[in-house]
Amino acid sequence: MQLSAANQHDSTVFETLLDAVEPVRQARGRPRQRPAKLHADKGYDYRKCRLALRKRGIKARIARRGVESGQRLGRHRWVVERTFAWLNRFRRLRVRYERRDDIHLAFTKLACALITLKALKRFC
Repeated sequence: MQLSAANQHDSTVFETLLDAVEPVRQARGRPRQRPAKLHADKGYDYRKCRLALRKRGIKARIARRGVESGQRLGRHRWVVERTFAWLNRFRRLRVRYERRDDIHLAFTKLACALITLKALKRFC
């Protein structure tokens, strides 16, 4: 997880975020160091983002700017939007009162833990 300023475009910290991804665990064998492909919205449709993915051997599934998408990226994107909706139920995260990044990150991790606990209670 990585924090950046709200007025900073996401594509500027894209490479740093890619390098922060933890290895993907598989059922057998050595863990993959990077995911096989990345689904992203039109905000990441820049040449430098596509080059960063190609350099790391990740297949890019990025919607094109100015083109109506026929690839149905939304069916993968809804997972991210749903998670943002879950996090926005916590007022302290929706309206950021904390000035320090470490405190905001701690509250975000706490919210993720509470969301996970609620899901576990539902299935058990």
